[in-house]
Amino acid sequence: MDAIRFHVEEIRFAERNVTLRLPFRFGAATVTACPQVYVKARIRFSDGRTAEGCAAEMMVPKWFDKTPALTNEQNFEQLRFALRDAREAYTAEPDAQTAWTHFASNYAALQARARAKGLQPLVASYGPALIDCALLDALCLHSGVSFATAMSGNLSGIDIAGSGLADDLAGFDMPSFLARQSLRTRIAARHTVGLADAIDDSDAQPDAPTDGLPTTLAAAVRRYGLTHFKLKLCGNTAQDIDRLQRIARVIDGHAQLVTLDGNEQYADADDFGVFLDRMLSTPVLWKFAQKTVFVEQPIRRDAALQRDVSALGKRIPLLIDESDAMLDAFVQARALGYTGVSSKSCKGFYKSVINAARCAHWNASEEKPRYFLSGEDLTMQAGIGVQQDLALVSWLGLSHVERNGHHYVNGLAAAPEAEQQALLRAHPGLYEQSDGAVRLAIRDGQLDLSSLATAPGFATGKPGAGISWDAMRSVY
Repeated sequence: MDAIRFHVEEIRFAERNVTLRLPFRFGAATVTACPQVYVKARIRFSDGRTAEGCAAEMMVPKWFDKTPALTNEQNFEQLRFALRDAREAYTAEPDAQTAWTHFASNYAALQARARAKGLQPLVASYGPALIDCALLDALCLHSGVSFATAMSGNLSGIDIAGSGLADDLAGFDMPSFLARQSLRTRIAARHTVGLADAIDDSDAQPDAPTDGLPTTLAAAVRRYGLTHFKLKLCGNTAQDIDRLQRIARVIDGHAQLVTLDGNEQYADADDFGVFLDRMLSTPVLWKFAQKTVFVEQPIRRDAALQRDVSALGKRIPLLIDESDAMLDAFVQARALGYTGVSSKSCKGFYKSVINAARCAHWNASEEKPRYFLSGEDLTMQAGIGVQQDLALVSWLGLSHVERNGHHYVNGLAAAPEAEQQALLRAHPGLYEQSDGAVRLAIRDGQLDLSSLATAPGFATGKPGAGISWDAMRSVY
């Protein structure tokens, strides 16, 4: 499949406020509401024809930049800057380029401008991450192909050797890697248990919503048939061990797989080592520990890549998330003993592809696979955002993905009824109508991705994807 060159004519942004039905606490932050940004991009081809594509993502505060002095609104403004800056760069390109070269040619300059403003690399990545999704959606719709077909055929023109962005893959056969990806049509939903979540009825909050949806972990297990779990850690060993014991009693007999997420809450490797000693020596957690496949970003980002963690990594695999700030972060982390890296749409799908290629490249010289990519979430919401993220992890062949938006937000209740019904008609296996809104359908702990496998575009199905653009505010 030949890569197609195009100009980026226009990029527009709109926002929709999303109120959480339950507070979501991760690390030191508790989120009760935040905006969801939508991107619409129009591209123009050499023959004068145009195509439009879209993307969506939550603007979660206190993850991209966890500086305590910043307000949530200041965090939102950081992300808006990243979006505007990327728009200016992409639309200013004088020559037609492939989707990949629009990303690759602007990567270093966007990071440099953000750094000059004192912004974190993760913030800088947010703008191009969304715009790249919208551009690929437009390109796929123009070509009449699905995301999986486009990626396997390298319609975006990914060229590592000529980019200077991943020199460690200079001799890697990227086209062959892309072509041999094994698409999944079902995936396990790994349920997040936030630090403010009620475990069972004994700590259910009196003001919990009465909307028919689960408000405790125990209720969520019953409703969705959950088998995969992601558990947040607070960084206090005694509190974490006590909470894990309570959770273990609820999910025992259901859990097939568990991951832990430190969200940077442990100060350093020694601090985290104390927790690991306690977890692995606590009798109630023995069975639980056998099902725990990795720990995500236990150490704060300014210390995580400062010393070797191989000794800890031999006891339990360690994955970087917030430390995966630049395109070469996984290479640095590997040298220190980390073996996993997260895939998150808000960090850019090209980064996920590059890191998946690294895992394949590195594992080829191992007796058994050590390096892995894991699908993680940032309160991803039903609609275009969750569809595009699921299309990505489906094409990458992942067997499970963290999904938490369905627990903390009342499905698509914030969207007009027409938009909800359009998505339900387009993806009847992925969504259901229940308890007053269209929402993700999780049955026996699984998500049905079959409609995403064939949908034209980047999991949108058609230009605009049924989004009610006039029901959102266009602010920048």
